[in-house]
Amino acid sequence: MSNVLQNRYEFVYLFDVENGNPNGDPDAGNMPRIDPETSYGIVTDVCLKRKVRNYVQMVREDQPPYCIYVKEKAILTNQQKRAYEALKIDKGKTAADEIEKARLWMCRNFFDIRTFGAVMSLKEYNCGQVRGAVQMNFARSIDVICPRELTITRMAVATEKEAESQSGDNRTMGRKNIVPYALYRAEGYISACLAEQTGFTEDDLTLLWEALINMFDHDHSAARGKMCARRLIVFKHESKIGNAPAYKLFDTVQVKPCEGKPPRSYEDYKGNITAPSDGPLSGFPGVTVQNLL
Repeated sequence: MSNVLQNRYEFVYLFDVENGNPNGDPDAGNMPRIDPETSYGIVTDVCLKRKVRNYVQMVREDQPPYCIYVKEKAILTNQQKRAYEALKIDKGKTAADEIEKARLWMCRNFFDIRTFGAVMSLKEYNCGQVRGAVQMNFARSIDVICPRELTITRMAVATEKEAESQSGDNRTMGRKNIVPYALYRAEGYISACLAEQTGFTEDDLTLLWEALINMFDHDHSAARGKMCARRLIVFKHESKIGNAPAYKLFDTVQVKPCEGKPPRSYEDYKGNITAPSDGPLSGFPGVTVQNLL
């Protein structure tokens, strides 16, 4: 693919939730994920990547070169079969060079493979493995969170048997888990060297920024409540290798915890955020900053 990425990037991403569950933990009854030692909230990288995938699938209609490999109810073997059929490869006689051709075909046609990578070394239709150009850390809340488990009532039942057992009262009780409010911070890395291997392009990068900015607006549900992207701060290096350590760039973005009261809106944090302005980053030659949100 043309226009392959030529610069290293890092980014800091701030998003928040109000009266919702940003990322339920199936090992804890779907309660919001939390660090048990500190009580800070957690949102996994997998959760954020899922929302990016859903946005790209929606706006690009799952068409090449923006197909989505890991999508809801997908059968991955069938996805990889498409490469073998397109390249006319016999699945029973795959040599290393044919697997490599299949891997490159998958990278060319699937946005999330060239972006996040994939393990495609299945027994059938082996397409090898791809290490993605884009990686993200777990997001962590700025302040400790105190999840709530609320009882909710539905004024209906599912079956006649349930209605008879309640003598016609017809109520169903349930639970809903929420975080009253939390601001989360995630950090990400984009490797130009890996982009060369996967074919991740400048156009893909633009689409990634678009997804991070807009994806929550197309992901609303009763469970997740109000979720919003608040800040997206991008560090661009002059070279593929990079001009400064990522951790030092991340340290230039500071978000202080709230003091005196539990936070209940983004307004409680606005004066607590310190971030570099657009342009060359002072003290870091070869690095420029873009505040995309």
